[in-house]
Amino acid sequence: MQQRPRIRTAEGVVEGEHVGGTAIFRGIPYAQPPVGALRFAAPEPVPHWDGTRPATEFGPPPPQSGPGPKAEATDDANWLTVTVCTPAPARSGLPVLVWISCGGYMAGTAADPMFDPTALSAEGLVVVIVQCRMGAEGFALLDGAPSNRGLLDQIAALEWIRRNIAAFGGDPEAVTIAGTSGGAGSVAALLTIPAARPLFRRAITHSVPGLNITPALAKEVTAALADRLGVAPTAAGFADVPPQRLAEEVTALCADSPAHKERWGRLAHLGIVVCPVIDGDLLPQTPWQALTDGNAAGIDLLAGHMRDEFRLFSVMMGVRGSFMEADAATALEAFAPDDPAEYRAAYPDATADEMVEIVYSDATFRMPTVLLAEANTAADGATYLFEIRWETEAFGAGHSIDVPLAFGTLDCPTGRMFFGDDPAPAVRALSDELLGAWVRFCATGDPGWPRYDAEHRTTRLLDDPPTTAPYPEERSRRIWEGRPPLPFAPA
Repeated sequence: MQQRPRIRTAEGVVEGEHVGGTAIFRGIPYAQPPVGALRFAAPEPVPHWDGTRPATEFGPPPPQSGPGPKAEATDDANWLTVTVCTPAPARSGLPVLVWISCGGYMAGTAADPMFDPTALSAEGLVVVIVQCRMGAEGFALLDGAPSNRGLLDQIAALEWIRRNIAAFGGDPEAVTIAGTSGGAGSVAALLTIPAARPLFRRAITHSVPGLNITPALAKEVTAALADRLGVAPTAAGFADVPPQRLAEEVTALCADSPAHKERWGRLAHLGIVVCPVIDGDLLPQTPWQALTDGNAAGIDLLAGHMRDEFRLFSVMMGVRGSFMEADAATALEAFAPDDPAEYRAAYPDATADEMVEIVYSDATFRMPTVLLAEANTAADGATYLFEIRWETEAFGAGHSIDVPLAFGTLDCPTGRMFFGDDPAPAVRALSDELLGAWVRFCATGDPGWPRYDAEHRTTRLLDDPPTTAPYPEERSRRIWEGRPPLPFAPA
């Protein structure tokens, strides 16, 4: 019988298990549970433990909010954990991929089978899945508490990785941070935080959201949440609210956010109420501003988005195909960066349904992603851009289809939802391509196609077959050129 793998970390010994050709260690704490006296505080280090700590079960999920699927809540508050997967037998000096599980800044867990790290680790990466505080626990602006606690958690996890990853076979000087949606937005923020930058070398961002909020609007959201709960809008006032109850009220406030459109504007249209705050401290500027203004250095960046980002949401909400001209006008008024007529001129033949999808796809993920790529290039970073164009039967090239492709988890429930129980050979080929691009990028900084630059705008188009061509969404890019996402502010 094969002996379970053991690793001595700076905090104590952990014992994992072998899975195929990898060794995996689940639920290792990188900070103390943020409850009790530590509720809404910056993360605190884990005390050293004696003996051997089992690391065969995932850490409990942080409280989950939002309209989509959520991990089941538990009474265990040991949310701040990492899962580490490393090739076995043990090796050394391997590139490290750090995946930040933070969808929409409100939901995500390392236990999601879509994030199974074994296929990537079998290709020679040490893979770390990070859990952090989300929703109100991580991002609500509270008097008496540090802002952007979710980002502080991520930095604490990176510090843990810096201390310990060599013991798992990883190279602490070859760390790549990665994420999709809110995780990608977190990565973009970390690019600009001086305390974080020495802790990683490269970055991967899929579907970067243009979601940041001013302190003024963040305070209004906190006040609305406090009013629902009947408490003061402070850390002390929220401290007596059980975490799961707080998460549920955030979900309810998201659902009710259209009632606040007059004051909250674009934030209310998106149904998101908590996200990183441009607080003048940890985040003085948005990532786009910081890179463009020379206040953050460029980096090796692999960035990409889906062609039909909004399709997932319109299908899941049951509204695809039902949009009218009034809906298109509302979308343009809310999200066009300047004059809505620019979209009408750029897409003169678009139906109302097509216009809604284009505008929402652009505003939520496509343009924030390409504008981050351009800002990183302007800041002397080596940038590689891709767009996924492969059409699933139900969701097109919609949001999130990239994740099972990149992780090689086509057989997980989400992968089967997108690609069916028996994915076509072209889908498996696309998965091999994207997974391989991640591995090459983490190891060398080059995913396998030319850099993006302002002259050629070279982009890898992941379809059947994959090709390399100028950026395909040029009409939208021109509309947004020089107009990066601004933090949401009160009307």
